[in-house]
Amino acid sequence: MATKADLKDWIVDALKASGGRAPHIDVAKYIWANHRDDLEAAGNLFYTWQYDMRWAADRLRRESKLMPKPKGDQGPWQLT
Repeated sequence: MATKADLKDWIVDALKASGGRAPHIDVAKYIWANHRDDLEAAGNLFYTWQYDMRWAADRLRRESKLMPKPKGDQGPWQLT
C-alpha cells in the first residue's frame, strides 16, 4: 500500500519525465496517471494525496533535491 513517503519518489519521477521541471498541476496529473491504483488502495491517502504532495515537495526542497520554492508559489517545480 502506498504511503506519504512514496510521494517524494513519485514527484521526482514526474519531474524527470518532464525534463526536470513542471508545474505542480502537471506533477499531480503524472502521479494520478501512473499511480491511480496505488492511491485508490491507500486508504486515507486517497483523500489527501494532493495536499500531501505539496508537503513532500517541501521535504525534497529541504533535502536539496528540488529548487527553492518560487516566490508566491508560482512557477514550476524543478529538480536541482
